[in-house]
Amino acid sequence: MNPFRSVGARLSLALAVVVAAALGLVDVIVVPSLERNLVHSKVEQLRKSLPAIRSQVQEADTANLDLALQNAAASADARVSYFSELDQDTLITLADSNGVSSSDLTGDPVVLKAARTGRTTSGTVERGEKRFAEAAQPLGGGNVLLLSASLHDSLANVHQVRRRLLIAGVIALLATVAVGYGAASVFARRLRRLERAAERIASGDFSEPVTDEGADEVGELARAFERMRERLAGLERARREFIANASHELRTPIFSLGGFLELLENEELDQETQREFLETMREQIDRLTKLATDLLDLSRVDAGRLHVETEAVDLGLLARVLADEFRGVAIGSGHVLEVIDRASPSVAADEERVLQIGRILVENAIVHTPTGTTVRLSTARRDATALLSVEDDGPGIPPKDVPHVFDRFYRVEGSGASGSGLGLAIARELAGVMGGAVELHVAPERTIFELVLPIAEREGAAAELEDRFHVESAAR
Repeated sequence: MNPFRSVGARLSLALAVVVAAALGLVDVIVVPSLERNLVHSKVEQLRKSLPAIRSQVQEADTANLDLALQNAAASADARVSYFSELDQDTLITLADSNGVSSSDLTGDPVVLKAARTGRTTSGTVERGEKRFAEAAQPLGGGNVLLLSASLHDSLANVHQVRRRLLIAGVIALLATVAVGYGAASVFARRLRRLERAAERIASGDFSEPVTDEGADEVGELARAFERMRERLAGLERARREFIANASHELRTPIFSLGGFLELLENEELDQETQREFLETMREQIDRLTKLATDLLDLSRVDAGRLHVETEAVDLGLLARVLADEFRGVAIGSGHVLEVIDRASPSVAADEERVLQIGRILVENAIVHTPTGTTVRLSTARRDATALLSVEDDGPGIPPKDVPHVFDRFYRVEGSGASGSGLGLAIARELAGVMGGAVELHVAPERTIFELVLPIAEREGAAAELEDRFHVESAAR
């Protein structure tokens, strides 16, 4: 992989750009602002010193003027010059704290402006290659007092700050790149571990768990991968179990049919025996047909091509129909079959699909419970829905199996049933297509499967009117 396209390189580059931009802003905005503030502070200091210096100069006599200017310069930390203006463009030095010629101040714009305007004037000027802060004040009679201070030291400090900021910035830039690249490398290693885990999962290897102890987004992603791995591993186990179960379910009736056909072809059998063989063969064909129908229904649900006819269905009537269908089976297996109709309202559903779900639930109760168990079919209303319940007082479902009973291909361990594990999954899918659900309620020695369906609109409206009538009657 190109190293410049890695996460570490990109993150380091991004951090370097941020640091470089910050340094640029400091150099363009902060340093000039600091320089302006220092210059302004120096000029203001000179302006504030002018009244005191003026008093010292005016109180001194001509003989002691140079000494007074020197004392004033020491107190103001600035050069003090005393000028007389001639023709408003020529300056004559009367005295200077430096004790030397003030020819360098000839034509000083700050002094000339103060003389012309008659007001205190301040600013900066450049003489040679140096910059000075100045403040000038007229003294009357064409005389002007000037305070001048070099800005060299102040500006040197600013330049020193700029150099140090630049050096510190370069060090910070290098440290940022190093730390950013290192941190990104650690981050990238975690991502590469997730990439390898995803490749293992994609190749069908679910044996190694996906682990990451981080509490950040990568850690959350790793935990999501682990949940996905566990789910896919469960589906893979279920798929293998289903293949084994389906193979067994198909092999047994096929071998049985083959054996009976061979007997019918090669043996001279009496009619009674032939009828028994044909009856057994018909049962095996029904078994194959049911398995094929289950698989076809699931494939239609997955493809969204399962069609249902919605109409008003009487759940109480269907409960009695189911009881009649399974009465012979219940007697043969030693089960007691009861029907409790609580006058539930009609539901909006497909009658054949409701019967199919009911058959799955009743058969499940009979097959998975021992002889002598009572199986009850009951109907009831709950809010805007109606219930068809199938309850048994058998040993119940183990707690570890409860979350998986509706999973495809799942069969409770230790069960004596030989089904494919598709029945409850199909029941749940069919109920969902009709806008309902199949719920499981488990208690000690009691298992209840409830088919929940929406009440038909007319039934719902009638029930609402009836409730309102009872409320109004009670109010009267």
